[in-house]
Formats: sequence, structure tokens, C-alpha cells
Amino acid sequence: MFDMARKDRRRDIAFIAAFTAAIIVLLLIPTGFERSIYVNAAGARAEVLATDDSTIIQTGLFRTGDQRCTVRVLSGEHKGLVMDGINLLSGSLKDDKVFVPGDTAWVLIERDGDGNPVFINMIDYARMGKEAFLVAVFVIVLTAFSGLRGVRMLLSFVFAFLAIWKMLIPAILHGANPLMMCTATLIVLTLVTLPMVSGMNRRSLAAIAGSVSAMVLTVVISLFMTWFLRIHGSVLEMSESLLYCGFMDLDLTSLFSGVVCLSAGGAVMDLSIDVAAAMWEVKEHAPDASGKELFRSGMEVGRAGVGTQITTLLLAYMGSYLTLMMVYMAQATPIPNILTSKSIAAEILQTLAGSFGIVLVTPLTAAAGLFLFAGKKVRE
Repeated sequence: MFDMARKDRRRDIAFIAAFTAAIIVLLLIPTGFERSIYVNAAGARAEVLATDDSTIIQTGLFRTGDQRCTVRVLSGEHKGLVMDGINLLSGSLKDDKVFVPGDTAWVLIERDGDGNPVFINMIDYARMGKEAFLVAVFVIVLTAFSGLRGVRMLLSFVFAFLAIWKMLIPAILHGANPLMMCTATLIVLTLVTLPMVSGMNRRSLAAIAGSVSAMVLTVVISLFMTWFLRIHGSVLEMSESLLYCGFMDLDLTSLFSGVVCLSAGGAVMDLSIDVAAAMWEVKEHAPDASGKELFRSGMEVGRAGVGTQITTLLLAYMGSYLTLMMVYMAQATPIPNILTSKSIAAEILQTLAGSFGIVLVTPLTAAAGLFLFAGKKVRE
């Protein structure tokens, strides 16, 4: 038992070292979009010393005009600078903010050709320190609860984020097919995440086989549903802004199909590892179990998990569109009008396509587990 624990610990450390190196490599990979459009500006934290609200126009809940703020710069090369800044208000509750003395803001300091500050634009509240605090608390709680496995989970999370930020997004912006890139990224994350969570063993291999197969089928289903329901990728938030930024050749519909598959990928991986682990446990404690019994065990676990995973998917999508549904209800919009609207049809498509993937991953993983586990000795 002691030797097994020591072996597991060495394996955990090896994984941590390997993926720490992979994360460092991803951090060093250039995206090709490093050049800032703010060539004569510098970001910094600033303390709000005083405000002038006299030019703000209040209309009901909404404010327009501008707020004048006197600020002291707290970071960067202009630290200590006291200067007036402008907080532009557009009448949007989502985007606007109104500062009061004592707030800490993130500002953009505009400079002239000689590098002298000439203007300060009030961007938003400075939240990075608080966000870092929340992340640190989460890291401490997770590692205290899960030990080295928690560290592996964190590295897996960081790797997934960096793979999307440093590889998927730049590749699409550089002209790669969005659906192909989303699918490839999802497969890479599956190949990385499942071994990180479960180790390099036949359980992980069965889960990978089931997940990848289900994801490929989800891509096909998503493409068919997108065509069948005539959904355009412009339903994605801020997608049209990409076109206005100069990416006129970007295939938004292909991007939408890729996003559908990417969104369901986590649930698919989660259920696949549950099914594979359950089948392995059955084989470990009942080595003489037949292939039929092994397959039935995997299917039973999958059936139990499908309901909650589909509900999780539905709640995630509904949560993002809850206010839209409230508007429809408040305005007594007829149900046929709601169901035929592009936004709601897109949400139905995402939920159904993701649910198909979740349903399909159980038999696919069970079949892979049957092939990998049946008739084998119990060893990793």
C-alpha cells in the first residue's frame, strides 16, 4: 500500500512538472496580436480624489454626458501624477459606471509625442487585485481539499484557458476554419485533461475514446441543426464587432457550430470519465464479470449521469438568457413568436446538440471500456 501511494505521488509530480512546462511554453507562444492600438497610452491604477457630476444628464435610470474625476495615479511610470480624467457615459447600465471619491479605478493615460500625459480616460473600476484574491482563495481551498490532485486540476484548467487564448482564438483570427479549430482544440484538451484527472491508464484511454467519438458526432449534429434551423452565427455576442474590426472573411456560422461543441465538451468529458471509472471499479472488484455485465454497469452509470448533465447544460444556457425570457414574459409575447426568434432557436440548438453529445458518450465510452477492460488483468 505504501509503495502504491509513493508511486501515485511520483506520477502526480511527473504530471505537474510536465504540464507546468507545457503552460510555460503556451505563455511564450506569440499570438500575432501583441501590438497595442493604444500606441501613445499607458494603463494604470488610480485613486479617485474628487468628482464633478454637473455635466451628467439623468433621464430615469440612465445617465449620459460625462463625469470629471480628479485622480492620483498609483502604478506605472506616471505614479504619483495628479490629473483630471473624463468618465464618458453612454446611457447604458451595462457599460457605464459612476465613480465616487475613494474609488480605485483603472485608467488610460494618453500621452503626446514626447511622452507627457495630456489626457486621462476613466476605463472602469480596478478589479484585478480583488480577482487575484478570489483566485488565491480558490487555489488554497482546492489544494487543501484535493492535495496534489487539486494542483493537477488547476494546471488542467490553466492549460485549457491558455490553449483557447493563445492557440484557438489567434488561429481563427488568422483565418483558420473556426469549426475545425474548435474541434481540434477540444480534442487536445480531452487528451490532456482526462489523463491529468485520472492518470495515464486504461480508464483515461476509454474515456478519451468515448469523448472524442461523441464530440465528432456532436460536430456533425451541430452542423445539421444549424443548417436545418437556418441559424446565422451573428447570434453570438459581439460577433458583428469582429466584422467591423476588419475580419470580414470570418465565417460566423462555422464559429457558432464550433462554440456549440466547445460548450458541451466539459460535460461530455465529465460523464465519460465517470462511466470509464465505474467500469474499471467493477472489473477490479469482480474480475470474472462478463463483458455484458461490464457494459451494463457502464450504461447504468451513464444513464444516472445523463439527466443531471443535460439539466446542467440547460441551466447554463438558460441562465445566460434569463433576462431575455423575462422580457418576453413581461411583454406577453406569444409562445410561437418566442420559439421562432433567432436567439431562442440558437439556445434550443445549443442545448439539443450538447445533449446529443452527452447521451452518445455513454454507450461509446462503455463500448471502449468493454474493449479495453474485458478479459484483462486488473492493473493500470
